[in-house]
Amino acid sequence: MKKHTLFTSESVSEGHPDKVADQISDDVVDYILSLDPEGKAAIETLIGPGFCIIAGEAFARTDHLLERLRDEVPARAKSVLREIGYSDEASGFDIEQAEFKVRIGAQSQEIRSKVEQGEGAIGAGDQGLMFGYACSEQHNGMPLAIDLSHRLVQRQADVRKAGLLDYLRPDAKSQVTVAYEGKAIAGVNTVVVSTQHAPIDLERLRREVKEHIIDPVVPESLRYPDFRIIVNPGGSFTLGGPAADCGLTGRKIIVDTYGGSCPHGGGAFSGKDPSKVDRTAAYAARFVAQHIVAGGFAERCTVQLAYAIGALAPVSVYLDCDGTETTPIAELQRAVERTFDLSPRGIIETLGLQRVQYRQTAAHGHFGRDFPWDRTPLLHRLKNGLGR
Repeated sequence: MKKHTLFTSESVSEGHPDKVADQISDDVVDYILSLDPEGKAAIETLIGPGFCIIAGEAFARTDHLLERLRDEVPARAKSVLREIGYSDEASGFDIEQAEFKVRIGAQSQEIRSKVEQGEGAIGAGDQGLMFGYACSEQHNGMPLAIDLSHRLVQRQADVRKAGLLDYLRPDAKSQVTVAYEGKAIAGVNTVVVSTQHAPIDLERLRREVKEHIIDPVVPESLRYPDFRIIVNPGGSFTLGGPAADCGLTGRKIIVDTYGGSCPHGGGAFSGKDPSKVDRTAAYAARFVAQHIVAGGFAERCTVQLAYAIGALAPVSVYLDCDGTETTPIAELQRAVERTFDLSPRGIIETLGLQRVQYRQTAAHGHFGRDFPWDRTPLLHRLKNGLGR
């Protein structure tokens, strides 16, 4: 008899305070890279009731960078908040009355000398380990639970901004539990959605969230026989956003990745330029895993990369296909190392990471959304390396 199991993942909306912080930090990264594609950034945002502090380190080959950041970042942060849907105290953050502080200093020359090593060589911006994952559960290579969770909060944003449910406010969370028989999906067992809202009858809220958010995302064909919907289990949720809860860059690393379906190295993504392997090597590991699954070499693949600060190549590359591989792991590993340039410079050039608009990645997940690291342009080369 196949083992029956339940697996759960969650996501949070673009208006969740931690995701607000991520988006502001990545908007600053985008601005620095617009001034200098080789610019460096390590940006942290803290946002709470009536305040927003943006701090960190930066470098760019442009005049008066720190003064420009001090002068322009507050307006950029306000624009991000306004686009999300925060405008006044009732929405969860009053952008005109709030205090904005910018505390960005110059990046350490000692660090930069380890990264920029001359003749175009880029050393890893830090040490650490990073994971990437792909599976055959869906066409985009993502696990079903996290993918549906992301789509639910994206739908919440869409219907809110379209005015279909105009009483919704930006802060929201979703959670999806998927039932498995053995390793095969049996159906969606439970969906939980909690959303900030203007004062409204809770029964109406629950009915309309089901109708306009959950039903379009989770079709009947995916639902397990004892499928459950839970909307705002805590009841009223009128006070939300930064007015109710401080947000900080990098606190949603499992939401940003695979919803717990694979290990995590611990490093956050947002606020970091492409030399930071916490971000770019995690993208590269996903890129490798996506090729292995898309090529039919495994149904699931976890890739780990590890780097030392200043290193021009990973110190280790590890693959695990959970027993689903159709080609011996040792052969896959050799083909991966021949096919993919996993040096920091190679990753940046292969994935075009100096041209990515990173703010787009900072809400609704960094994977499964047709970013460059979700694509498989080297699949033919990988197959050739395996004699296929």
